[in-house]
Amino acid sequence: MNVRSVRGGVAAAAALCALTALSACDVQSDSAAASGTGSASAATAKDLKVGWSTIYLTPSWMQQTLKMLQSDVDKLKSAGKVSQFKTFNANGDTSQQIAQIRAMIQQKYDVILVDAGSSTALNPALEQAVNAGITVVAFDSLPTSTKVIRVGTDQKAWGSMMATWLAKKLGGKGDIIAMNGPAGVAVSEDRWSGAEAVFKKYPDIKIVSNVHSEYNLAPAAQAFASAYSAHPGIQGVFSQGGALSAAALQTLVKQDKKLVPITGENYNGFLKQWQAQEKNGFSSYATAQPNYLAVIAVEAAVAKREGVAVPQDITVPLPEITDANLSQYVKTDQPDDSYPINDIAQSEIDKLIGK
Repeated sequence: MNVRSVRGGVAAAAALCALTALSACDVQSDSAAASGTGSASAATAKDLKVGWSTIYLTPSWMQQTLKMLQSDVDKLKSAGKVSQFKTFNANGDTSQQIAQIRAMIQQKYDVILVDAGSSTALNPALEQAVNAGITVVAFDSLPTSTKVIRVGTDQKAWGSMMATWLAKKLGGKGDIIAMNGPAGVAVSEDRWSGAEAVFKKYPDIKIVSNVHSEYNLAPAAQAFASAYSAHPGIQGVFSQGGALSAAALQTLVKQDKKLVPITGENYNGFLKQWQAQEKNGFSSYATAQPNYLAVIAVEAAVAKREGVAVPQDITVPLPEITDANLSQYVKTDQPDDSYPINDIAQSEIDKLIGK
């Protein structure tokens, strides 16, 4: 997830939500919830009651994640391993997310999946769930608690692989603009940390401007245009997010400027531009925060209930999108703000979760 969360603080409302019916907590139930009741204190690897707590659900990445997660849950239901599945949307309010997690503890869920709105604030509630016998698996945006299973990608590796490709593409020299996310945001800082370590190995690569922007097209375009007007002679762009990459490429195309290598992400708007400009010599390299982290998370939770020694930290390899395999990712019939990703094989999931 590319910093898609919004922090909130309506603590009083959140506390009330925890004490009242779950329908008041923006609960989204699947259409075929079974009537069986799993018990956190005596859970088995069948008829599990599963809840997903997400900091928000509005972005397209989250909607795609829910769709992918629901599909896998349906398979687990058919296999008799899951009986109920509900989504709890905190609407950007970390306090509400904590309240919803505590409500799930009271409702004796067997499994709680979490996309955390805070790396630390959720820890006490999540550890309370673990102590109650609930299997807790976090994915994408991770808490720091070592008592929950965590499924994610290496954000420093993200920055490192992007920077390595760009440095080699430029032959180890040239002026570049760096497009980073908001200053102080963990994902942005980690990606830049990985990239910066690589660029330090190339003294002939000069970062002429280090831009911080929201991960949205309009502000990113404005930020890049300003930096580019001051440094029109750049040879490349390090970009750590898809909307940032789309903004940079869009600016160069609109101004009819030389197309330079720009790193990217599986943001469909950028992938479409990339494909359209290949004929003009544009080249890129991208990765993704794959939606199937959610699938790995629920599969890990079920495996844990079955007695599998699931690793506490599961690091999922970052996909590689290149000039050669771009056509396998770009979806011309899907919106720009979608995040196309190929499915992960069950054999790869089993390997990652220790089966």
